[in-house]
Order: sequence, then C-alpha cells, then structure tokens
Amino acid sequence: MIYFSGLVQGWAAIIMGILSGSVPWFTMMIVHKRWTLLQKIDDTLGVFHTHAVAGLLGGVLTGLFAEPELCALFLPVTKSRGGVYGGSGGIQILKQLVGGAFIIGWNVVVTSIICVVINFVIPLRMSEEQLLIGDDAVHGEEAYALWGDGEKYDVTKHGDITEHHMETRTSTGATQVM
Repeated sequence: MIYFSGLVQGWAAIIMGILSGSVPWFTMMIVHKRWTLLQKIDDTLGVFHTHAVAGLLGGVLTGLFAEPELCALFLPVTKSRGGVYGGSGGIQILKQLVGGAFIIGWNVVVTSIICVVINFVIPLRMSEEQLLIGDDAVHGEEAYALWGDGEKYDVTKHGDITEHHMETRTSTGATQVM
C-alpha cells in the first residue's frame, strides 16, 4: 500500500487528515458502542480504530487522491494515478484495497500464532478475581493495593477479594463524596 504523503496534493492531504481523524473517532465512540461484535473485543486503548481503521482509510484515500505527476516521481509503475484523476485511477484504489486485505489477513494469522505460543507459557488473560482488584494491584503496586501494605496478591493467602473488600467505606478529605 502506498503511504507517501508526497503522492497527493495539499488539498487532498487536508481532506485525508480530516477523515483520518474523524472516521476512526466515529468508529471508536459511536460504532463500537452500537455493534455487538466490537463490544466483545477487549480493545482498551482503541488499537483497532487508531491503526486498522485509520490505516485502511489512509491507504484507500491515497489510492483515490494519488496525483499522476507525483506518482511518476516516486513509483516504478508508469501511469499510476488516483481515482479522482480518471483513466485507470480506479485500478489504484483496487490495488490499495487488495493490499489492505492482505495486511489484515497477515496480521490475523501472525498475531494468532504469537498468542497461541505465548499462551503455552503464560495465560493471556488474568482471572476474574484478579481483574476485580486491578492489574496494578496484582503486580504489587502500592498505590492500588487494597489488601495490605503493597504486598503482592496471593490467591492462597487473600482468597476472593470480593467478599472482604466490597463493603461501603466512608471517604474523607479530598476524596469525600458530597
């Protein structure tokens, strides 16, 4: 896929910038909350939206807006042009889509292999009990330890924390709830 900013005119780069900021935001803030399939994916940092959506969008928009004279400067393929420049421009969009599909397939396969290998060594997800107290506390971060003076979570010693630490506490000082 072509990701050279030098292949599009300034006006096209502005359009690409507006779309590459707003479309991934829309998919993360609106579509993600309404689409059940996306809600099942544990993507706390929005990696899917900021990389997959924005990357595919950037590739397709480059295929749409690639300026013929600029393509001649950078690309070994003669007469390359974006879709808005007519002629064979639609072919470049198709090439960008095929390239995007290849990258998606490659990422699914390679990431799955990596996860299977890692899962043989350590679990990929914490237990529900550990998730309740938080990953920082499980790893012994004192600021978030709910059971003692920064000691590490020990299932045999502490058991299920939901029974012991979910009682209502009176807050004081800066954290006081009014």
